[in-house]
Amino acid sequence: MRYLSVFIMLTVLMSSCKSKGALKETNINKNELIEKITTQLKYSPVLKSDFDLSQRRIFPRTVENGELGLVNRRDWTSGFYPGVLWFTYHLTENPEWKDQAIKFTELLEKEQFNGSNHDIGFKMMASYGLGYKYTNNAAYKSVLVESAKTLVTRFDETVGSIRSWDHHKDKWEFPVIIDNLMNLELLYWAWKETGDSVFYNIANSHAKTTIKNHFRSDYSSYHVVNYDTITGVAKDKVTHQGYADDSAWARGQAWALYGYSMAYRETQDPEFLKQAEKVANYIINVATLPNDFVPKWDFSLKDVESEPKDASAAAVMASALYELSTFTTSAENKEEYLKVANGMLASLSTDKYFNTQGADEGFLLKHSTGSKPWKSEIDVPLVYADYYYLEALSRKLELQKK
Repeated sequence: MRYLSVFIMLTVLMSSCKSKGALKETNINKNELIEKITTQLKYSPVLKSDFDLSQRRIFPRTVENGELGLVNRRDWTSGFYPGVLWFTYHLTENPEWKDQAIKFTELLEKEQFNGSNHDIGFKMMASYGLGYKYTNNAAYKSVLVESAKTLVTRFDETVGSIRSWDHHKDKWEFPVIIDNLMNLELLYWAWKETGDSVFYNIANSHAKTTIKNHFRSDYSSYHVVNYDTITGVAKDKVTHQGYADDSAWARGQAWALYGYSMAYRETQDPEFLKQAEKVANYIINVATLPNDFVPKWDFSLKDVESEPKDASAAAVMASALYELSTFTTSAENKEEYLKVANGMLASLSTDKYFNTQGADEGFLLKHSTGSKPWKSEIDVPLVYADYYYLEALSRKLELQKK
């Protein structure tokens, strides 16, 4: 009987895959998944009519110990929740989601002038960037251009990079983290919208300096590189969130993969495509992924079984691999990238990683890890996991259309 049940289940999955609403190669019914997403998101307390948007902390970031973690607009994750709403509007074409996305996006307006760290790119592209893409609102364009101007103030010509953090000045002279690649999308966007080559030159300089100093011979990446501002030389290569200085923090590898795929999309520079492909090879064939394609929080862990997963890393990787599959000139690479991306999206859409309806205050995915070394946000939902999961889904659907 057990084998008969398995056969029936597989038959149902295969027939579902052949249906009009299927996501090919994933055994996911598109319409059912979108319905599941929208139903779950409606459980978020911040969408309730009586939620006070005038309070300081309004953007969902996580749920820890059963409590919703809200952050203010200055937090690096604040733009992802508006982005979740924009993607949901894009997937459903329901104007109610658009109204919510506009509301939460415009609460971030003052962040266009916040130059206290590199995260302005994360915040503004996920919120105003998607908002501009889906509405063509000229006011959003102005905010984004100003945000790009703010970001370039953190560039050091001697180092050739954008400074990531201002904290720990007693420890780091000029820290640059691999995550910083993600903020370059704002600069490339501003270059194309304004024609000002300053944005392009700074973004390219940062991306190429990172290639030079952040990667090991196997194309895994260090998390933090500390530079000498007098000579521009990389003094230290360490970690802040990984298992060890010489380990491969999973989400860091995801940022690298996504960052160079994006940089190639914006510039068509073959050096960036090569780097993205090398990082992809490390993730898929050197580090090796588990059977469900969702990595532990660091690829270099010793006692793997007892360590938590990081669904957010898988979501970022899946989104990047879908895009990279459209750029690579190798048929073998394309097939491999799609296989892994489909595997990640399929796993993240199962009950193992997708939340039970009504659980965790409306977050979509569980089992992400924010910062294990700092004992923060371990095995929890994270808003950026949801954001990149929805981006991966959107990219999968676009690929199917083509």
